[in-house]
Amino acid sequence: MLTADRPIWQAAVAFAARKHRNQTRKDKTTPYVSHVYRVALTVRDVFGCSDPQALVAALLHDTIEDTTTDYDEVAEQFGTLIADLVAALTKNMALPEQQREDEYDSRLARADWRARLIKLADAYDNYCDWTSAIDLRLDELRDKCRRAVNLAKPDAQSHPETAAAIRAVSALAKL
Repeated sequence: MLTADRPIWQAAVAFAARKHRNQTRKDKTTPYVSHVYRVALTVRDVFGCSDPQALVAALLHDTIEDTTTDYDEVAEQFGTLIADLVAALTKNMALPEQQREDEYDSRLARADWRARLIKLADAYDNYCDWTSAIDLRLDELRDKCRRAVNLAKPDAQSHPETAAAIRAVSALAKL
């Protein structure tokens, strides 16, 4: 719950920790919440973005997709802008895989630039943590990085943090 004396990112950290509390990464030992923390830190420390909404949405980016949290709960706790960012980063798992990926890319392309920045951070972290993604081959992770970079390219001119993110992801994945 947000209060005047508690920064919004602290509320988001606590919310993400509660929502992901029983989840682990694909290695079955790493707490899943470490991923969302690393994504937020990547947005801030690697990409140089201090935008509070981007950082909070990064912390919450998997809550709708991977927990019982819905859009309304995120909106109630953190506002509609953050809920919109999280929703843009949420895949529709009811769709067949190729249709799901196409719809996801299309939605991200129309979303606020911060959603694409968070997607770059997500791809960056997943690539760094590829030993936890044992069901994905390295070329699949590289392809996910390439897709994230291509979606974010239009933002690079007006958002220096996106340009930095594209450089970081491209260097990491050797694109």
